[in-house]
Amino acid sequence: MKFIPKSTDAIVLCCVTIIALSMFMAGLFDVLDYIIVKATLFIGFAALFVTAMFYAYKNDKKENRLEDTPQDDSH
Repeated sequence: MKFIPKSTDAIVLCCVTIIALSMFMAGLFDVLDYIIVKATLFIGFAALFVTAMFYAYKNDKKENRLEDTPQDDSH
């Protein structure tokens, strides 16, 4: 299927677009004033923040250098 993205970047862009459009529509229809919607938004934000921190700590530092020409990164 052509509608299902295959790369990680495309999946993230689709998710961000869906979230932004749903937030815009919810604000347009005054749904954001309900306490259950506010709680859901705060819980969702906290979950996304924890997930982002998990992947940030898990991510290894990559150096794009050839192995046969080492260079000093101290300066």
